[in-house]
Amino acid sequence: MTLEVSLRHHFEAFRLDVDFNAPMGVTALFGKSGAGKTCVVQAVAGLLRPDAGRIVLNGTCLFDSAARIDLPVHRRRLGYVFQDARLFPHMSVTENLRYAARVQGRRGVPAEEARVVEMLGIGDLLARRPAGLSGGERQRVAIGRALLAEPALLLLDEPMAALDEARKAEILPYLERLRDAAGLPILFVSHAVSEVARLATTVVVLQEGQVVRHGPTADVLSDPDVVPALGVQDAGAMIHARIVAHHPDGLSELQTCGGRLFLPGVSGAVGACLRVRIRAQDVILSRGVPEGLSALNVLAGRIVSLRTGEGSGALVRIACDEEHILARITRRSAEAMGLAEGDAIHAIVKSVSVAQGDIGG
Repeated sequence: MTLEVSLRHHFEAFRLDVDFNAPMGVTALFGKSGAGKTCVVQAVAGLLRPDAGRIVLNGTCLFDSAARIDLPVHRRRLGYVFQDARLFPHMSVTENLRYAARVQGRRGVPAEEARVVEMLGIGDLLARRPAGLSGGERQRVAIGRALLAEPALLLLDEPMAALDEARKAEILPYLERLRDAAGLPILFVSHAVSEVARLATTVVVLQEGQVVRHGPTADVLSDPDVVPALGVQDAGAMIHARIVAHHPDGLSELQTCGGRLFLPGVSGAVGACLRVRIRAQDVILSRGVPEGLSALNVLAGRIVSLRTGEGSGALVRIACDEEHILARITRRSAEAMGLAEGDAIHAIVKSVSVAQGDIGG
């Protein structure tokens, strides 16, 4: 099950010109405001007619300018979740969930409804109305309503943009569960690197309407070439880890590609696999194994690239087995250490620098 997108459209501010495939799982459209993310989603949904292009979902052509195919919105079998939940205020949660089936003139499947309710953790909300729900609860209900419309593709257009940090922390585990259990491709729009690192299986980086990078999440986020699109402050990499122990002092021990990580209070059972985002600015480099430091986390690797720009900074990409991390240091430090591609290096990461929001299932 895949989505193939090829679009061309001219706006006054910029020109949209994108080509990418979205496989099963979560494909994140990522970029700064105005990059064209929502325009792409609207074109897929049928809310924007591109000047030219082709959109194919699971072998079904939704749009083809050359063949003059343009399926109307109601025939595209899409579930669309907006920044605001857009629930019907006069309906209960149950009535909102069953709305699509009623409009389509079909009976809902009780077992499927029960599965969606359990997956999104909304069983206790069924009798309530939207006014009595938190922002995170409303978004979970909106996702449930979209899933029960039996879509072939789910579109999530910055579903957490209107939520505060507490509500985002509340909904992220449910979105992770959705990614792993929904069984359909999901197109997810975000401008938050932490959300992309936790949720996406594939990333499409957009800048001024163009695709500047497209590929697996770990590869894209650790690529120095995408840093201008991410922003220097958000530069960093996502690595995979496995919980090996929870210690009495409150630290959790994780096994990663480059060694052990000790992080405070990680949720999950021993053996659970996680994603951990490490920001480039939180990494210190050492030629040898450091001694006499308070830092517990030392990951061994090899420098695969070193980029310097016009400013005082340098960006170092380090291979740890088959994965990569990034370090942002000063050019002066890189020169003083004599760093070069191919050098063995040790990356030091403070335990408290990895936020809970940067650790996902």
